[in-house]
Amino acid sequence: MPVDVQVETTIACSREVVSAFAGDPSNATKWYANIKSVTWKTPPPVAVGSLMEFQAQFLGRRLVYTYEITELVPGERLIMRTADGPFPMETTYTWADSGGGTRMTLRNRGEPSGFARVATPVMERAMRRATSNDLARLKTVLEGAGGPAAEGR
Repeated sequence: MPVDVQVETTIACSREVVSAFAGDPSNATKWYANIKSVTWKTPPPVAVGSLMEFQAQFLGRRLVYTYEITELVPGERLIMRTADGPFPMETTYTWADSGGGTRMTLRNRGEPSGFARVATPVMERAMRRATSNDLARLKTVLEGAGGPAAEGR
């Protein structure tokens, strides 16, 4: 049973600011609650073919997986995939202008294997809650007075 979770928010910052910050894996620990560290396996900046190892904590488990950037349209879309670990996944970020701000969409989809397959409905609900919270955190970081986007608004 596949998992497909998509959430979105509107951030009161330019698309360039939002996509530059959210699309840089080095910033993931600043807005993803479950991401504990990101280690570049290829030299930054992000480009098609870039590899990053993520260490995360999800549903009480420590996960380590490597993402590869498979598509990048600067300021519009970033797609990264992983085939390793208990839950091969594709993550897509899209950014679009929206009333003076940016609508960011975050989609995670994949096919759990092993025990994770049995827990798919629970996992999907937990992923929706976590990604909604992560986008809310990103919005706070970027819109905050001291945030990285303060001068870019």
